[in-house]
Amino acid sequence: MLAKYWKKIGILILIIACIFNIMFKLVKRVSLNAELNQTSRYIEEQFKNKNSSK
Repeated sequence: MLAKYWKKIGILILIIACIFNIMFKLVKRVSLNAELNQTSRYIEEQFKNKNSSK
C-alpha cells in the first residue's frame, strides 16, 4: 500500500516541512531596527578597540 502512495506521502511531508520552516522564520525574525542597532554597537566597539590599541 505504501508503494502506491509514496509520491503523495513525499509531497505531503515536503509541504509540511516547508510550512514549519516558514513559520519558524516568521516567529524567530529579528526586527531590522534591532539588527541595525546591534551592528552599529559592534562597529563602534571594533573602532574603539582599534584606536585604543595604537
